[in-house]
Order: sequence, then structure tokens, then C-alpha cells
Amino acid sequence: MELTKPQVAIISPATANANNGNWQTASRWARFLRAHYRVALLSEWDGRACDAIIALHARRSAASIAAVARTLPACPRIVVLTGTDLYRDIHTDASAQASLALASRLVVLQADGLRELDEAARAKACVIHQSAPALRPFVRAMRARHLDVTMVGHLRAEKDPLVFMRAAALVTAPQVRMTHIGAALESDLGAQAQSTQSTVARYRWLGAMPHARTRQYLRRSYLAVLASRMEGGANVIIEAIRSGVPVLASDISGNRGMLGDDYAGYFPLGDSAALARLIDRAVAEPAFYAQLRAQCDACAELFAPEREQAALLQLLDNLIPRPPMQDARTRTDTQ
Repeated sequence: MELTKPQVAIISPATANANNGNWQTASRWARFLRAHYRVALLSEWDGRACDAIIALHARRSAASIAAVARTLPACPRIVVLTGTDLYRDIHTDASAQASLALASRLVVLQADGLRELDEAARAKACVIHQSAPALRPFVRAMRARHLDVTMVGHLRAEKDPLVFMRAAALVTAPQVRMTHIGAALESDLGAQAQSTQSTVARYRWLGAMPHARTRQYLRRSYLAVLASRMEGGANVIIEAIRSGVPVLASDISGNRGMLGDDYAGYFPLGDSAALARLIDRAVAEPAFYAQLRAQCDACAELFAPEREQAALLQLLDNLIPRPPMQDARTRTDTQ
């Protein structure tokens, strides 16, 4: 008799149209789980029976988490904490705090995130590093006309895109081209990007792009920049590293949790001049650029898809009881 796979609902308030990091995580996890589970990818819980739910964003998914706890109290509830969760909402927002209390397990996406949790929350938390498929590093011509320095992220306050725009006016290396990819989620930032593009020759704002095209553009970049004020575990860091592109990142907890405390490519939060100096140094000093590249290469395997998938499956397998026959069948099917 055919055994029915357990049903898992992934709750992601961010949808495909948003094309942001939370959506990429939800979509990737759905792919990882479908060989072992029936998976529904939802923006909110619709009342269906589930063997487990995975909810991204403690505050924005709070209503779904509470509804599942009330209606299906035995259903395991995994809550994935995003950057705004960890570094803002769980400290100030009652609905986010309620989600933490109702969670069976909590997931943070980089190790420094555990420091933001109190003792009770930390006891049911684990770290699952996100991942991206490796892309073959781009081979640049010896005398390339442009060296692209790329920032990927929608224009909103948490990403601090003004730091990148202001740095574009301060960089001195003539071959550097500063490119921002992302939609203007805040109109004033979009207006500022247009103004910068008209006055700073090296700055380009390309707007939103499909994910696959963005990855190819990032792969061809000389450097990737992440200027964020808060991050739970930035996908763009992973995608850059898995493409052989060094990262320059704001010195915040979420970035240190991925790149390590000794990483050489940090700049102080909000400091455009420091970012510009790092860019110029990476162009002028081959040894410094090689150091950044080596440090990023050293952590590339941490962000391998098979590693993320194994951690996710282990988490769910420990929460969802399976009949002995189903365990044996699953093992046989996947060998």
C-alpha cells in the first residue's frame, strides 16, 4: 500500500512577486522538502491539516502561528527568525514575542542570531545556514574596462542604500562602476537613486531583476556590497561567496555571524567614506583583494545546498513521528 507523505505547510508572507530573501528561503526549502513531504507554500495558513508548519517571520506570520496553535495544538510549529525579527521585533512587538512562545522550535540563519534570544527561546533554537548553488567564478580580462561593484537588495531603509549611493561619489578608482539591483520599495529612496544616477557617473540603478539574472550579474562583479542596518542571514552574501565574489559588508551582528569576526571586509555601519576606501583598496592592492577572496572561499562549503537540506530534514524528522514502515521506505527511496 502506498504510504502518504506527511504534510508540511511553509508560511511566507513574502510572495514570489516580492522576490526578496524571505521568499527565496521559502521557495528553496519547499524544493528541498518535496522528495520527503507534501509541501504547501502559503502566504498565510488556510486551515488545512498539517503534520508541521514552518513560518517565516515571527511578527508577520503571527496570526498563522497562533491559529495553528489554537486549532492544531499537536502540530509542530517551526518559526524562522528574520533580521527584523531578531534585531527589532522580538524585543518590542507583542505578536512577535507571542510567536516565540508558541514555537515548538526556532531557527536562526546565522550563529550570532542566538545571542538575541533569551534563555527559554535559545533552548529551542538551532542554526540552519542558507545556501546557494555554486556558480563557476567569472574569468575577468586582464585589462577590463569596468570593475563592477554591486549591491543587491530592494531600496528600503533596512538595506541602507544611501550608503552605497554616497560611496559612489567618493570612490577614486576610475574603472569602478557601482551598480544597484533592486526595486524601490520606498519612493524617496527611488528618487534618490535616480538623482544619484544623474549626477554620479559611476553609479547605476538597474531596478528589479529576476533572481537568475541577478545571480549572473553578481557572478560577473568584482565585489559585492551589503550595507544593511540589520540582517538575519543575507542571501546575497551567500550567493556572492558561492560565485567566487568577495563581499564588503556593514559591521553588524548578522553579517559577522556569516563571515566571521576576523573578516577583513567590514566597514562601520552607515559609513560611506569607509566603504569607498575599502573599494579603492581592493582595486589598488591585489594582496588585500586576494585576502578577501580567500576568506570568502574558506566558508563557501558552509553554504552548500546539500548541507542546508540535511539540516532542514533533520529538524523536521525529529519533530514528525513516522510509522516504522514509512521510515524504511523513505530510506530506501533516497539511497
